[in-house]
Parts: sequence; structure tokens; C-alpha cells
Amino acid sequence: MLFLKKVLRILYFVSVLFFFSLSFPVLYFLSKHPKKYYSHIVWFRKWISILSLHLVGVRFKINYEVPIDWTKPYIICPNHTSILDITALTYLCPQQFSFIGKEELLKNPVTRIFFKSIDISVNRESRISAFKAFKKATELLQEGKSIVIFPEGKIDDEFPPMLHKFKAGAFKMAIENKISILPVVIHNAYEILWDDGSRFGSKPGIIKISVLKPILFEPTSNQKYDSIEMEVYEKMNKVWNNKS
Repeated sequence: MLFLKKVLRILYFVSVLFFFSLSFPVLYFLSKHPKKYYSHIVWFRKWISILSLHLVGVRFKINYEVPIDWTKPYIICPNHTSILDITALTYLCPQQFSFIGKEELLKNPVTRIFFKSIDISVNRESRISAFKAFKKATELLQEGKSIVIFPEGKIDDEFPPMLHKFKAGAFKMAIENKISILPVVIHNAYEILWDDGSRFGSKPGIIKISVLKPILFEPTSNQKYDSIEMEVYEKMNKVWNNKS
């Protein structure tokens, strides 16, 4: 069984490379003018990732706490247990958005072109890098685009994963830009492919996603970022524990 899961994992990465290779000539041209072709690059990112998963038998099921007004920008905050979370977000979100992700993604042959054009890489150990990422994300929000930030900062090292304490960046950005946080709980992606799948491989299945009610924080003189983090964390953790 583990052997078959390892084979399926390889097939998944082959499918990603296949669709990416087909798209690369056009993507390369578009990436030279990311502001002009932002929406086109988002479109390619979405369909490369979705088609790759569909080819190996992975689908999605979304549950909404309330209807979402996708005409407004959000700071989207999902939990993070799998590289499939990226595809889950591209499937979920019908609007233009950018990911904020770790600097190492610039070394990946597939994600590099997106993090060089529309997405935002950050070295979490560098305050300068974090400041530049914050500034670029703010500019995109002001243009009406959404930002996806994984508030845990990384995929859990332990299996099965749990929801870990959130970092402050997303919530600080939400307050300063008066943008709603959109909490997203991805329940079982780790069961289909945990982290990058190197340990347990992969399998077909349905990834279940819960989209919670958007949260808009009004800044007050005595409000602290950590209290906002805790409110969002508790809402997401309750859903995670009830349905994961």
C-alpha cells in the first residue's frame, strides 16, 4: 500500500511538471510584465494546480459558514498541513490574489516563476525581508487584490498535525489596511498528502474545506494584535477539532 502511495505521489509531481511545461513559454512572457498580466498569471497558476490534482483523483468540497462577497479583497488565513493547501486556495478563491510564502519557494522550478512575478517571498528571519513583503502586500491590497498568508508560518513537523499558534503579520496587516480576515480551515489535505508526501506518499480523495465568516477588526486604543490572533485561532481551532 505504501508503495502505491509513493507511486501516486510521483505521478502527482509528474502531472504538475507536465502542465507547467505546457504553460511555461506563455508564463515566461507574462512574467516579464507582472503588473500588466497579473490576472493572466493567476489564471495559469490556478489551472496548472487544479488539473494536476484532478489527474490523480483529488477533488474538493467546500462548506461556507456564510456567503462570501468575492468583490472585496481579503487577507485569507488558512491552516497549513500540506503542499496541496496551495491548490485548495486556488480552487476556492475566484478573485485575484497573491501568496506570501517562504523564501525557499524561489528555488522550486515551478513556484519560482510565480514568486518572481505575482507572489511574495519572505525570509522570516530577516526584518528587512519581512518589511518589504509587508509593503508589497499592502500595495496589492490597495489595488483590490487579496493576500493569502498561512498564519502558522509553516507545516507542522508532527503527524497528525495540529493547529499551532499564529504569527502576528496577517492581523497587523488587516488592521492597518482595514481589510477583513477570511479564516479558512483545510481539514484533511494531510491525509491525502502530508507536507510534500515524502514520508507517507499520496492517495486519491476529497479535500474538505470550511470557509468561516469574514472578520473585520476595528482598531481601538487598547487593542493588541495578539488578542486578534487568539480570536481567529480559537474560531479556526474549534472547526478544525470538530471536523478534522
